[in-house]
Amino acid sequence: MSSSVAPPAQPTALYGGTSGRRVTVRDIAAAKQRHEKWPMLTAYDALTARIFDEAGIPVLLVGDSAAMVVYGYDSTIPVTVDDLIPLTAAVVRGSKRAMVVADLPFGSYQTGVTEALTAATRFLKETGAHAVKLEGGRRVIPQAEAMVAAGIPVMGHLGLTPQSVNAFGGYRVQGRGQDGDELMADAKALEAAGAFSVVLECVPEDLAARVTASLSIPTIGIGGGNQTDAQVLVWQDMAGLTPHTAKFVKKFADMNTLLGEAARAYADEVVSGAYPAPEHTYH
Repeated sequence: MSSSVAPPAQPTALYGGTSGRRVTVRDIAAAKQRHEKWPMLTAYDALTARIFDEAGIPVLLVGDSAAMVVYGYDSTIPVTVDDLIPLTAAVVRGSKRAMVVADLPFGSYQTGVTEALTAATRFLKETGAHAVKLEGGRRVIPQAEAMVAAGIPVMGHLGLTPQSVNAFGGYRVQGRGQDGDELMADAKALEAAGAFSVVLECVPEDLAARVTASLSIPTIGIGGGNQTDAQVLVWQDMAGLTPHTAKFVKKFADMNTLLGEAARAYADEVVSGAYPAPEHTYH
C-alpha cells in the first residue's frame, strides 16, 4: 500500500497575492523571511479601500492623517477615536484581502494601559480592524505589551511621530547622530514587546537600513530610504491630490488636475445645457 504526501503549499506573495483570505501578521512575518518588499497605503473610505485591495495592496492603514486629508485640520492632534471608528469600519467593509490597521489617535493611549486597551478594543470590536498602530518607543512599551497580551496585533511607529510634532518643534528628520542609538533601542524594545512591525518615518537612510537588518519584524519606511522591508504613503499624496507634500513623496498620478478638469467639464456642460443629454434622461 502506497501513500502520497502533498507537497507543501507555496507561499503567496504579499503584494498582489490571491490567497482568498485576509492577510495576517504571519504573512507579514513570512514576507520578511523571504526578503520580499511590499507596499502599504492609507485608506479612509470603502471605495478607495476596494480599489487598493483589488490592486493587491496587502495592508491598508486608516491613519490619523485623516485629521488633515478628511477633516481639514492642520495636524493629526485633533482627530479622535470617534472620528476614526466610522472611517475604519468603511475600509474594512470595502476590502476583502488587505489587513486593515487602525491608527490610535493622540490622547487615546498615552495616559496608560487601561486607556490603550479600551481604544484598541473599540477598533477591533466596532470596526473589524485587524491591528492597531501607536507612536513611540520605550515610553509606550507597557501599552504595547498589554495589547499584545490581549490578542491585539500592534504596529509600532518611530522617528518623526506626528502626534509629537509639538515636542519636536516641527516636522524634522529624526535619528541623526546619537539620537539614532535611541531610535534603535526603541525599535528593539517594540520588537521585544511583541509588535509585528514598525514604521520608520523621516529617518536617515543608513539608520533605517541598520534598524531593518537588526530586527526580525518588518520595518515600513516613509521617508526612510529604500532599505526598509515595506513602504507606506498617504494615498492622496501618492496620487497627487495633495497640493504640498514632503520630500519623500513621489506623485504617481495627478489626481488634483484630473479631478479639477472633470469638475470644470461637468460644470461647463450644465451651464451650456449639454448635460444631461437624452441618454441620461428618463422617459
